[in-house]
Amino acid sequence: MLVFVTGASGFIGSAVVLDLLHAGHRVLGLARSPASAASLVSAGALVHHGSLSDLASLKSGAAKADGVVHLAFNADFSNYAAVCEMDRLAIEAMGEALAGTGKPLVVTKMGRIWGASDVAALALAEKKVRVSVVRLPPTVHGEGEKGFIPMLVSAARAGGESMYIGDGLNRWPAVHRLDAAVVFRLALEKGGAGKSFHAVGEEAVVLKDVAGVIGRELGVPVVSRSFEEAQGVLGFVATPVSMDNPTSSQWTREVLGWSPRQVGLIADLEQGHYFGK
Repeated sequence: MLVFVTGASGFIGSAVVLDLLHAGHRVLGLARSPASAASLVSAGALVHHGSLSDLASLKSGAAKADGVVHLAFNADFSNYAAVCEMDRLAIEAMGEALAGTGKPLVVTKMGRIWGASDVAALALAEKKVRVSVVRLPPTVHGEGEKGFIPMLVSAARAGGESMYIGDGLNRWPAVHRLDAAVVFRLALEKGGAGKSFHAVGEEAVVLKDVAGVIGRELGVPVVSRSFEEAQGVLGFVATPVSMDNPTSSQWTREVLGWSPRQVGLIADLEQGHYFGK
C-alpha cells in the first residue's frame, strides 16, 4: 500500500519509513524543508511538501494514500496547549480525508501526553476510519535519540554527577526505535479500529541502573537526590525521572505478532554512542 507518513524524517519516523519500504509498501513522506525532502528521497520514499500546521497539505496527502501513520509533533513544551491543539486539528484533518473509506490511520501517544489527540483519533472509528493508537514509552532509544536519556547524560556531564531520585528503584518502560517502527507497521497492516497498542520492548528498566551506566561511562559519581534537588538541575525532566511506570506489551505482542529484537536500554547505553564514543 501507499502510506502517508508525517514526521517521516524524524528519529522514529525515519525508522518507520525504512521498515515500511522493506516490507514492500510505498511511502509518501511529509516534508517541510529541503533537507527533510532530500532524506526521504535518499531512503527511497516519495515526497509530499507541507507541514503540521498546513491542514490542506495534510488532507491532500492522506487522500492520496491507502493508509496514514502520523508521527509528527511540534515538541514545544513552553506552549504545550497550543501544540496539542495543532496535533488534534491535524488528526481531524487527515481523518476527514479518510472518512468512510475504512483505511487505516495510526497515531502516536508518548507516555501520558497528547491525551486530547488520541481521544480525537479514536473518535474517528465512528466515521469508518480504521484508526489505532501506538503508545510509546518515555524512552525510545537508539543512536540519534534527542529525548530524556541525552538530557540525563548532559546533566551528568555538566554537573559532575549522575543522579537518581530517592532509592532509584522506580521503573521505566523502554523500546528501541527499530522495534517501535515495526509496531507502527503492524498496527497499520492489521490493527483493529479503536485499538491501542503499547510499543514496549522492556517493561521495567530500573532508573538507578540507568544512572549507574551514565556514571560509569562519564566517570562521575552516582548519587541519590531528592525530587526538589533533581528538579533544580533537571527541570521538568525530574518528573518523568521520578515516575514508577512499569507497562506491559503482552496484548500488543499477541494481537500483532510483534517480537522485539533489538538491544535493551542498558545494553544500548553501554555501546557508547550516547556519550560520543
